[in-house]
Amino acid sequence: MFRSENQASGDRRDRRAVLAAVLLAPFLALTPAPSPAQQPANAPRRIHLILKDGSFQIVTSYKVVGANVQYISAERGGAEEVVPLSLVDLDATHRWEQRHTVADPDTAQQAPPAIDPELLKEEADRAALTPEVAPDLSLPREGSVLALDTFHGTPELAPIPQSAGDLNRTTAHNTLRGIFNPHAAPHSVTTLRGEQAQVQLHVESPTFFIRLGDDSFAPTGGGAPLTVDTHGASGNAPTAPTGGSVNSRYAIVRTDVRTAARVVDSFSLDPARPAENVTWTSPQVLPGGHWLKLTPNGPLPFGEYALVEVLSDRDVNLGVWDFGIHPVAPDNRDAYKPEPKRRIQLEQRPPD
Repeated sequence: MFRSENQASGDRRDRRAVLAAVLLAPFLALTPAPSPAQQPANAPRRIHLILKDGSFQIVTSYKVVGANVQYISAERGGAEEVVPLSLVDLDATHRWEQRHTVADPDTAQQAPPAIDPELLKEEADRAALTPEVAPDLSLPREGSVLALDTFHGTPELAPIPQSAGDLNRTTAHNTLRGIFNPHAAPHSVTTLRGEQAQVQLHVESPTFFIRLGDDSFAPTGGGAPLTVDTHGASGNAPTAPTGGSVNSRYAIVRTDVRTAARVVDSFSLDPARPAENVTWTSPQVLPGGHWLKLTPNGPLPFGEYALVEVLSDRDVNLGVWDFGIHPVAPDNRDAYKPEPKRRIQLEQRPPD
């Protein structure tokens, strides 16, 4: 049987094509496939949608719709196809995408430079000196004892001056020891001038903040250290102005208001034997160790009070911090107000 001339010519072309493929195969094997970074900018994305049986579909995009996964097939000319979600390994697909996604160097965000750990520590220490105790309200760098109050719905910090009756008055933290005899009958410890304290708070559950001992307690008003006769107290002369101590306990004593005076009476220094006119506080050292937060263990009704530092089982600081609770009192003149942080405002630029 004889073949036609056309059939013979076709056979020769097929043999040449096969021969060329065999000769070029080694060179084609050495040519790497283009990486995603080498693809043209307008080239469609290629994703391996990996199935749970280990196989995969090459797609340009996919999305989960109910119990199915819809995808655009890159192998079948952009046909939209559907596969049950139960057959798709989404975790493996996401891992494949993370390994093969190449960031655009023109749009990728540069990683922020590393910050020196020492600088971070210094910044944390600075922030601990003035911690925020309410929205946009921070404790000041200077000050000894402050109360967190609320006036007309706005939180504020009221500095509470330290007082030792008629002898002296300062906002610094001075220590003036006096001995309490637990077996003695109640008696006057100190008498404060006036029927009302200079500071009047407006809530019955204020929080107090005491700066812990450092060098920042020099009196701002030029007050001298306090000196009184404590009638048997150990150490009549107080120490130099200093901060509070985490070893102290603090009690809030309701004063006995008399004509032109307020009297602080003695009380039991044992919190397990509470007196009617004494409210003990719960202490908490704030991060950084610069401030002690005191929370009263009960509400403080309308009246006049003194915050008393209990130094030991028998010693107290006779320099007290006096204040009143008066919901309709005027605002405290020296109170610190919230200072909202300045927010960045972006302005729209006109087109060039």
